[in-house]
Amino acid sequence: MLSVIPDIDILIPILEHRGPTHSIIMTFTVFIPIFAIYHKKAIPYFIALIQHSLTGDYIAGGRIQIFWPITTQYYGTGVSIKSSTNITLEWLIFLTSIIIMLKAKDTATLFQPHNSNLILSIPTFTVLLPTFLSFPLEVPAWLMPPHLAYMSVFSASIIIDLFKVLKTSNSSKIFALRKNNKPVKPLDFQITEIPT
Repeated sequence: MLSVIPDIDILIPILEHRGPTHSIIMTFTVFIPIFAIYHKKAIPYFIALIQHSLTGDYIAGGRIQIFWPITTQYYGTGVSIKSSTNITLEWLIFLTSIIIMLKAKDTATLFQPHNSNLILSIPTFTVLLPTFLSFPLEVPAWLMPPHLAYMSVFSASIIIDLFKVLKTSNSSKIFALRKNNKPVKPLDFQITEIPT
């Protein structure tokens, strides 16, 4: 989830894609208080966040402002997102992440309601826009399956969490009505036949 956060620049019109949000200096700066609080426990999250910029965009897929704000110059290997090198690298990262998620039982965690699941809206939209709208770049057909897999997992997790929020919201309204001695009427559903 964290690895896609740098692509939030896709959703913010004033930011240039692969600009400040892809900077390793910005990542270090953001993580200073997190390291101060969580120490070594923050390392996997830091690696997840920084690998997007270093592996996903610096090595494969183009150039990034890796040292922003020191310089706005773009750096990278220049490997095209459509090249076989990039496609192979992205598939390897995708398969590795799926294996890690399954071994760590993270998929089970994702499919349980948590308030933090709503944060998955960011990576869902940053995957959705390039995949289906070719914004800000066109995703090669060979990279559609990983994009769709991530988007499906994130979307399911968000929907599960939204159901929890709605259920909790309705439960608290019913509790408030009962507390005020107001009658609570159950929802009445009636199934009727559709005329043919």
